[in-house]
Amino acid sequence: MTRVLSAASECVPLIKTGGLADVAGALPAALAPHGVEMRTLIPGYPAVMQGIGRKKKVAQWDELFGGGATIWRTRLGKQVLYVLDAPHLFDRKGGPYGDAQGRDWPDNPQRFAALSRVAATICAAGIEGWQAQVMHCHDWQSGFAPLYLRELGGGDRVASLMTIHNIAFQGLCPSSMISALDLPRSGFNEKGYEFWNNISALKAGLVYADRLSTVSPTYATELMTPEFGMGLDGLLRERQADLVGVLNGIDETIWTPPYTDPAGKAAHRAALRAEFDLPDWPGPLCVLVSRLTQQKGLDILLQALPALLDRGGQLVLLGSGERELERAFLGYAQSHPGVATTIGYDESLARRMIAGGDAILVPSRFEPCGLTQLYGLRYGTLPVVSLTGGLADTVINASPAGLAAGCATGLQFHPLNAQSLAQALMTLVKLHADGPTWARMMANAMASPVSWEHSAATYAALYAEMVKTA
Repeated sequence: MTRVLSAASECVPLIKTGGLADVAGALPAALAPHGVEMRTLIPGYPAVMQGIGRKKKVAQWDELFGGGATIWRTRLGKQVLYVLDAPHLFDRKGGPYGDAQGRDWPDNPQRFAALSRVAATICAAGIEGWQAQVMHCHDWQSGFAPLYLRELGGGDRVASLMTIHNIAFQGLCPSSMISALDLPRSGFNEKGYEFWNNISALKAGLVYADRLSTVSPTYATELMTPEFGMGLDGLLRERQADLVGVLNGIDETIWTPPYTDPAGKAAHRAALRAEFDLPDWPGPLCVLVSRLTQQKGLDILLQALPALLDRGGQLVLLGSGERELERAFLGYAQSHPGVATTIGYDESLARRMIAGGDAILVPSRFEPCGLTQLYGLRYGTLPVVSLTGGLADTVINASPAGLAAGCATGLQFHPLNAQSLAQALMTLVKLHADGPTWARMMANAMASPVSWEHSAATYAALYAEMVKTA
């Protein structure tokens, strides 16, 4: 049995802003059959404190970056969950990282240094007589943990793994905070946690962790290029031998389609059209569930959309984000009978859309792994994706070779521009009109391996390899 502490800033079903939460919530149960005992540490935001049941105090600090703190042990399913209850850092209205207006909390460096310090302390000293062998850190929010672990003298006994979920977010703060964050000044250099004269929490994790991972094999390769590495590509090239890409999975018990074969989708397609008062056109009903940002390639979709709509296709969109994109898609819905736009997020609506859609669009500029396309595959809602990151690793393109082999599960397009996406949408319409080919692709998609089973086994093997022996 390998003992692992996972330190994350969010975790389903208690708190979620993105795919990191899904990973942190799913991994412990997925790893248990592979001989891994994973306990998870998360901050005690109001939603977390309200969402946990019975709890027991197992540790406390009189002073943790500006105030007292308590560790509560509770359960998330059958797994142990530790909650860092530090009201001066986490008990506030708004989101995990910012206020209701979307502005970052100014003390985010201290807030997540606290998470990192507590993770390192638990691993260095143990807790409740339990001693972790591996510390698994997720993104910049726990990036200081491997450095703190070394400073606490635990690095020779406990191995550390740093996982990059999205390298675009690096946890930068000014160098004037070195003392406030209790960081060793000797590490503030190019080979340490310094990044263009700032402190980088993510870089600290990438420098001081024993091993590195990210959430798809293709993204691991992309990160070592200037285009995708966000200034850290050189460091990642230096540590290439320590970096592995492990695909995310989804919980198939939660994401279960309300039908067992492709023919069952028809009723849900009709219901989705009725819900949004869309006409019964012959082309594919496409859905899009996404943050509305440039990263997600939605500006490109706006340019390419006529290729779908002019051929009888439709689009139902759910998401929020950049105001300009929100206005553009709302305007499209007002001016075109084949488009419906909902600004916001509604989990129930997202599920109805994925169940009723023929295809799901994911035209991202970069996508470390992506979960949306995995939901689409599970539901037989064929993904149309850009050839990047986890999208490249999970969707089998309906190329002539893929169709001839009978293994295609969706469409990939490259290069990332409006013309290429428009061509993919035109191909989608043609494939949809070919009933037997479409049915075969749907069946292939629904049979795709999208669970955590394979990836959990990969993580378990990695942890076992990392364990340090005296």
